[in-house]
This record gives sequence, C-alpha cells and structure tokens, in this order.
Amino acid sequence: MIRTLFLLVAVLVPLSARAQIGVSVDVNVPLPPPIVFPAPPELVVIPETNVYVAPDVEADVYFSQGWWWRPWQGRWYRSRHHDTGWAYYRSAPPPFYRRVPPGWRNDYREHRWQGREWKQERVPHGDMERNWRGWERDRHWQQRGVQGQGPRPFGPRGEQRMERRPERPVQMRGPQPAPGFQQQRRAFQPGPQGPRGGGPPGGPNRGPGPDRGHDNRGEHGRR
Repeated sequence: MIRTLFLLVAVLVPLSARAQIGVSVDVNVPLPPPIVFPAPPELVVIPETNVYVAPDVEADVYFSQGWWWRPWQGRWYRSRHHDTGWAYYRSAPPPFYRRVPPGWRNDYREHRWQGREWKQERVPHGDMERNWRGWERDRHWQQRGVQGQGPRPFGPRGEQRMERRPERPVQMRGPQPAPGFQQQRRAFQPGPQGPRGGGPPGGPNRGPGPDRGHDNRGEHGRR
C-alpha cells in the first residue's frame, strides 16, 4: 500500500513541484549581508594564479572564472556581480580556494610572497571584466610572475623555455705565436725576387761585405 502511494505521488506530482521540494533546503540558508562598494573594487592577482582578490574590502571577496565568491559563517556564496545576486554554493569550498594561502593579506601588506618581493599590480574592475578570459587562456599572470617583470618565455606546451644568448666567436686553443711574430713574418715574406728588402738569398741580415759583389775568380777563373 505504501509503495503504491509513492508511485502515485511520482506520477501525479509535476516535475517542477518535485524540483522545488528538492531545493527547499537551500531556501532556508541565510544570505550574507550586502557589501557596500563606493566604487567597483580594484583587484590584485594572487601570484602565478588566475584568482583575483579585493584587498581594499574588509570581507574576503574573490573573483575566479567568471564568478564572484565570498565566504560567510562557514558557507560559500557566489554571484555574477560583485555587489548583488549572492546565492548559496553547496560544494564548498570552491576549487580555486586551494590556491589561496590563508595569510595572503599579510603578504599583501608586506609586499612579500614566499620570501620574494611582491610587486603588486592593481587591476581596474573594468579591465578585469573585459580581459579575464584572454588572460587566463594566454597564462598572462603566470608569465608575469611575482615581481611583475614581464612575460617569461614559454614553449608551445606552456613549459618554460631557456633564453638563447648570442653566440661568441670560437677561439682556437693551442700554442699561440709570439706577439711580434706575425708582423715580422709579413715584413719579411719572400716574393719571386727573394726577400722584400732586396738583400741576398742568404737572409735579410746579410748585406754585401767588403769583398762581396766583386768577381774574385782572377784571370784563371774567367776563362
């Protein structure tokens, strides 16, 4: 009998009504108090992630993958807007929160991140809303790094690529000639008529002596 009653309820109760019964538990979850923003908040990116935080707001407010997030009383809430439309998020905490260290506010105030200087780059709200998809696709913030020194070279699969340095001329190793050897060799390089100085074939330092240049063979030798 009870089983038949359940079957009748399943058949007769419309699907929309059954869905309302399934989510009625969430209706009683209290919503967080609204946050008053005098202007859309400027954001800072947690280094080497795609998680944005609002450091000027006392409550923890995050942005990740198109959603604004905030914790309150042990629960998590999300919205498409930073100042309205908050809804309870069942699967708490959200996946991005694993990459957010609990002491990020202290690191922000001290401009330090894991022992390194943190050069924080404040991102206007409008720029983030327009560009977050492209920045995430291009790994913009991962390439910027903690110190914000510009994009680091990455390969086609995202791995870091070594920068190529200009090649230096190769120097041959081995015994080197004396400093004046090459100059002396060029100065005394023999040509078709002998050494360049016009001296005799015997060498550059041999000039005509007192008896050189004369025929000393005598009468008997001239025959």
